Amino acid sequence: MPVGNLGPDDVVTVSPDATVSDVVEKLDSENVGSVVVTEDDSPIGVVTDRDIALEVPGTANLESQSVEDVMTEDPVTIREDEPAMELSRTIGEHNVRRIPIVDENDAVTGIATLDDLVATIGEQLDNVSNTVESQSPDYRP
Repeated sequence: MPVGNLGPDDVVTVSPDATVSDVVEKLDSENVGSVVVTEDDSPIGVVTDRDIALEVPGTANLESQSVEDVMTEDPVTIREDEPAMELSRTIGEHNVRRIPIVDENDAVTGIATLDDLVATIGEQLDNVSNTVESQSPDYRP
């Protein structure tokens, strides 16, 4: 299964000239934990709800602060045609929970998360379990 089949296709994005207030509004209205900052459809940053929470104590005027001040720049990305197992390796190698999925032109086409990976592994394990049970009638979990 390619990475492009994991996670939502409708990635929540903002432009680099957005404010932190804009991001907070998007996080709330879209009920997501992160937004991808894009320029010409390519990811140049990621902002998570945690990034914003960590920024709050030291900032006097968070509402007008630029998203570029809080985003993680040059985010790790993964190509949509990569095998799903590559997502696991990439998450482990870069110690990230969310990875924008890009096409051959580096345009964002989705976002894959650690949760998506765990859910997919769970589904695959369930399939394997069903096979073991059907081929081993005396097996009782």
